[in-house]
Amino acid sequence: MQVFVWWSDDALVDRDVRLVADAGFGWIKQNVGWRDVEKVEGLEPQDWDWALGDRVVEYAEQYGLNVLFRLDHQPLWTGGWNNGPPQKLEDFGRFCGEMAAHYRGRVRAYQVWNEPNLAREWADRRPNPAEYVELLKTCYVAIKAADPTAIVISAGLAPTGTDNDEAMPDDRFLRGMYEAGALPYFDLLGLHAPGYKAPPELSPDEAATDPAYGGHRVFAFRHVEDMRAIMVEYGDEDKQIAMVEFGWTSDPREASPYHWHAVTEEEKAAYLVRAFRYAREHWSTWVGMMTVVYVADPVWTADDEQYWWAITEPSREFRPRPAYTALREMHK
Repeated sequence: MQVFVWWSDDALVDRDVRLVADAGFGWIKQNVGWRDVEKVEGLEPQDWDWALGDRVVEYAEQYGLNVLFRLDHQPLWTGGWNNGPPQKLEDFGRFCGEMAAHYRGRVRAYQVWNEPNLAREWADRRPNPAEYVELLKTCYVAIKAADPTAIVISAGLAPTGTDNDEAMPDDRFLRGMYEAGALPYFDLLGLHAPGYKAPPELSPDEAATDPAYGGHRVFAFRHVEDMRAIMVEYGDEDKQIAMVEFGWTSDPREASPYHWHAVTEEEKAAYLVRAFRYAREHWSTWVGMMTVVYVADPVWTADDEQYWWAITEPSREFRPRPAYTALREMHK
């Protein structure tokens, strides 16, 4: 389950990490901003601040959980504030290597960046799979040198059929990654697998032909199968997929771009459980991780997109939504 505990106080870190363990899950995912670890003075790198990361790892260890850290959000001194690649890739490689050395044997996996097939995650520039592969390679080599046992997961790709300066379809981006030589530089392929309006068993063919489900193959949880076919096409069938984000939204806001595929909280609960069941019955040889979004950040409000994907209420008091309860009770 993905948590947001980096900036939380100790009581909330303890609670949210424990919630994952209490639900019978084995991993937490936490986003790590490079800019929050490598501190700066002016525009020059200054020092490493491990305190908040150490706390996340210590609580995970206390509850017997594995840790996945997502690495992105470069410091200002590397060239810009919006999430995107630094001017010098060796700076990112240095960060990845320092991170893996500091947490050697304690952090089991690292995800290298987030949704680079969207311009908003690539310094507002047109997505470029070859550029991303260079960033991935730099980080992979540095992590493996510091901790050969660490698992390196490629960035979760956003399912989209849009192809312009703002986005590149995830299937096209993945083919571009393989063409640019990505195959040796990740251990698991990272994907995002939202279910949109469709139940988890619905095929991409059905989603593509039924306007009620969006009229495109990407609007189905099982679009993951399309991406798996590309892995096989490029001779990468021995690797597994990590769904580093998956879930359903219950967003009721009519002006929200996510409202068209909103489901009820009860449907969200049922679909999440059925998604795990479908994966276990059909994908067990090639899916290695499924990360539910989200254990809510307490600061979220109903104006935040993430609020409606969450499986708990954003509150200091533990208030589970139906999805959390269903996942806790799910057979494992």
